[in-house]
Amino acid sequence: MNYLHCSSVVGNLTPSNRFSWGEIMKKLMTVVLSICLQGGFSLSAISAELEQIGTFDFPTSASGEAQKHFTLGVGYLHSFGWKQARTEFRKAQEIDPDFALAYWGESLTYNHPLIPVLQDPDSPKETLNRLGSTSEERHSKAPTSKEKGFLRAAEAFAFTDGSLGDKRLAWMYAMLDLYENFPEDREVAAFTAVAMLSGATVSNDNRVLNNFLTESGTEISMKAGAMAMDLFRENPNHPGAAHYIIHSFDHPTYAPLALSAAEKYASIAPAVSHARHMPTHIFIQHGMWDKVAEWNDSAFLAGWDLWEPGDAAGDQNHSSDWGQYGDLQRGNFDRSELWIERAGNVLGNNPGDGRSTGTLKTMKARHIIETEDWRTYELNESLNSDELLALGLSAANLGELDLAQSVADRLSTLASNSPNNTTLNLISMEINALTMFRKGQEDEAIDMLMNAISIAEDQSPPRGAASPLKPVHELAGDLLLEMGNHSKAAELYETSLGRMANRPRALLGAARSYAGMNDDYNARQNFQAFYSLWKDADIAAVSEAENYLGL
Repeated sequence: MNYLHCSSVVGNLTPSNRFSWGEIMKKLMTVVLSICLQGGFSLSAISAELEQIGTFDFPTSASGEAQKHFTLGVGYLHSFGWKQARTEFRKAQEIDPDFALAYWGESLTYNHPLIPVLQDPDSPKETLNRLGSTSEERHSKAPTSKEKGFLRAAEAFAFTDGSLGDKRLAWMYAMLDLYENFPEDREVAAFTAVAMLSGATVSNDNRVLNNFLTESGTEISMKAGAMAMDLFRENPNHPGAAHYIIHSFDHPTYAPLALSAAEKYASIAPAVSHARHMPTHIFIQHGMWDKVAEWNDSAFLAGWDLWEPGDAAGDQNHSSDWGQYGDLQRGNFDRSELWIERAGNVLGNNPGDGRSTGTLKTMKARHIIETEDWRTYELNESLNSDELLALGLSAANLGELDLAQSVADRLSTLASNSPNNTTLNLISMEINALTMFRKGQEDEAIDMLMNAISIAEDQSPPRGAASPLKPVHELAGDLLLEMGNHSKAAELYETSLGRMANRPRALLGAARSYAGMNDDYNARQNFQAFYSLWKDADIAAVSEAENYLGL
């Protein structure tokens, strides 16, 4: 069965006819080069001109005002503007209570395809049951085979028993079936791509998807991305195409494939906070800190303006977290403090909200770690892992080794109770190693950090801010630099920069390491890169860079 047929990019992917990695990447690059060399885009004839949420065409059996609100809902849905989309789909239902796709659309607003903690487990089923209490009744209100197919896919997610992973796979396969029947329909292609991205998250847990798709999550994401790029080439104002390209290639290796879509996306759908934030997934992989900070500022303000009492504050929390990270990487420490104030205001609007509380804690800890403005505070049970990391680093570097050991012990206990929490276990190893190092157990400390590095490298590089907040390679590089092992330190800093581009702390460490090796060329290159980012920061390292560069 030919599940995928993306006419100009992915071809027919059957069990016996799959592209090799090399072939897939060649085809992807062909599309990218085609887009870049055009110097502009030729838009297909499209019926919907929606200046604030994108341009696409999704005709249905409905008409008039119901179709208008449905189209708006789809536009918001493509950009994960859940609340806005839900409002429009419900308006369409009010106008036409038997409009099946209006219920299909609303059901998807509760189905976050990528982030399990944002999944609403019950509302998709409840929404579809409002259309009809049985599948037969629901399908009787979907006049066309395509509409029935979309509805069938929503039902596959809502009514599949089992885990969230089972539901995601059921949705993906139902959409692949629909795509097989309507390979030229661009909305079918768009929603198939996002369903594949959702299914890819399941395969990342090393589950065999079935006898057909046994690829890794990365491979499935590549295929989804290729489908989205084909659509983007046809219509570069399609919100889903740009959005799903970014998610597909959100990785240091593949991020260049998504740069054109990232540059375009925020202007496609400025009405949606997430659309303003999403390009920074690619900008952060390139170390483009000005854009990371500024676009998340725009996203935060959009989310803040849309927020009403009772709403979740996910957009504000997410953009605050990333915006602060961007400002810290460009050396704007005052802006980092502003972001912390903003996060406090978000929590004030959502008292007791776990995500808002966690975001604020993380941002305060990150400020300490990135600025190296070491400070200690009371060790208590309320501290999360990021706060413990900041406290442990501070205590060890301030010479308060009893406190550092207490933090290390606390982290060891937490890590032993959560063996599958990789980030927590890495943090525990970092603080235990640093504490040992400060106590003179240098070789044991380095051995522990090398073990931590091997664990980190078994994971995908961060898709966002550094995680842990102090990258393991950087910490190991810092300690080796102290020991005078400049060559090994430089190697670790370079590896860190390969995983997280253009981080100033890694650039500074690399510059110092190369200087210690009398490698003037590489020392200058890294000092200059560091200085260009942090020249306005009030830290001694700026003077160090100036002196080395002769400024």
